Amino acid sequence: MQRRHLLCLAALGSMAARSAHALETPDGSVVLTLTGRVRSPNHQAHGEPQALFDMAMLERLPQQSFSTRTPWYSQPRKFTGPLVRDVLSAAMAQGQSLKATALNDYRVDIPVDDVQRYDVLLARLLDDKPMSVRDKGPLFIIYPFDSNNTLRRALYYTRCAWQLKAIDIQ
Repeated sequence: MQRRHLLCLAALGSMAARSAHALETPDGSVVLTLTGRVRSPNHQAHGEPQALFDMAMLERLPQQSFSTRTPWYSQPRKFTGPLVRDVLSAAMAQGQSLKATALNDYRVDIPVDDVQRYDVLLARLLDDKPMSVRDKGPLFIIYPFDSNNTLRRALYYTRCAWQLKAIDIQ
């Protein structure tokens, strides 16, 4: 019994140590910028803390996959990437709203409650292949529409953002 308790304490200490680490600096091209309420920035621009991610950093986060039907594809497609909540956690970002911006300047507000309640992905793969800008990539915020009928509504479709480049946490 005491050994199990010590193992649990060691595991908790290890998790705390990992969460206490600062976000690493990207080595490759930045594909995602988090601004706003970021408590573990790895960059400063115009006096504002930012969390910058390259694709390798996003690949190192826990990955999830699901297949779902969407209004943008004629067949169900498989999406893979980290959960948005895990990306926020990596930057120790906290807020009530996410303001997502795409490469074409499409902007949408996403309640943080959505990414806590549903397994919303920051997809980096489509059918196990990287997405080019031409194919809605390199990043796509996508909801698991087929997992919950509530999500199969225009409200949630509009909260998806392909060609994502930035999220401002408010």
